Amino acid sequence: MKTAVPCYYHLDVDVSPERVGQVRRILAAHLRHWDLDTLVEPVCRGTGMLLTAIDEHATDKDISIEMWWNGQHLITAIGGDDRDLRPDQDLRGCLERIAAMSDGWGCCTTDTGGKVIWFSQRARAGGRVPLVPTGPFPALREGLQVPRELSAAALAAAPADEERGVLEGAR
Repeated sequence: MKTAVPCYYHLDVDVSPERVGQVRRILAAHLRHWDLDTLVEPVCRGTGMLLTAIDEHATDKDISIEMWWNGQHLITAIGGDDRDLRPDQDLRGCLERIAAMSDGWGCCTTDTGGKVIWFSQRARAGGRVPLVPTGPFPALREGLQVPRELSAAALAAAPADEERGVLEGAR
């Protein structure tokens, strides 16, 4: 169900209210392509909340979205170069909701003064399908004969007139 091959996706977007829905659909398509259907809703919901909050509070709306799948966790990071954005104050409510719905999250500053907000989701085991028990294989009703004393090669090498005697003896 879950691919163990590491996957990566990067998207640059200029945030606006119309683009939030488009970005959610793009990320959902990539998650489904990676066979991560169970992560579509929480990842798209968290990304949508962050994009909406960034649209309301940021002055520089050009951001990058990255997703990394390592076989166990999906990490989604949203980063921008807005130096005036203060996640601890401007995005407090959004970060509280992300902390409640994700397995891990964080915020850090880049070398250029931009901010990166990330959250991770662990892949849960999918719905299990009960196994259908198979019937037993038919049992052998007759006993097997003891292997012949003479090998097949010896039987094939026997002359034609001796063949009857050898065959009768092998039975």
